[in-house]
Amino acid sequence: MRIFALVMVAGSLLLGGCSTSPGGRSPAITGDRSDTPADGGHAAAVGRASATRGSVGLASYYHTAGLTAAHRTLPFGTRVRVTNMANGRSVIVRINDRGPFIRSRSIDLSHGAAQAVGMTEAGVTQVRMEVIK
Repeated sequence: MRIFALVMVAGSLLLGGCSTSPGGRSPAITGDRSDTPADGGHAAAVGRASATRGSVGLASYYHTAGLTAAHRTLPFGTRVRVTNMANGRSVIVRINDRGPFIRSRSIDLSHGAAQAVGMTEAGVTQVRMEVIK
């Protein structure tokens, strides 16, 4: 189990070097565009949207302190406003990790951020994500 965790940390560190887009611009937030239910029926159709308008996708959370999140493509340090579509609560998080690794999900929130938007009971919920300039 420790070896698996070590391999995951090493992989995250290696991917960190690939975190910026050409020209230093922040890419638009994108999610999985699959319409096929996956992960126990939690999948949602998520399209592309501009960074200013935001996008809608599924969020899950992991047990890390602080108001941080994992995203597959946004550069580390990017600030994102995440709004729970079910209750309207929002939080601003800083991208500091890569993930989620489940295709139907768009972002993984830290436990503190998940509590702030009221999604710890559900575990996975639909959210709107907007890059903060």
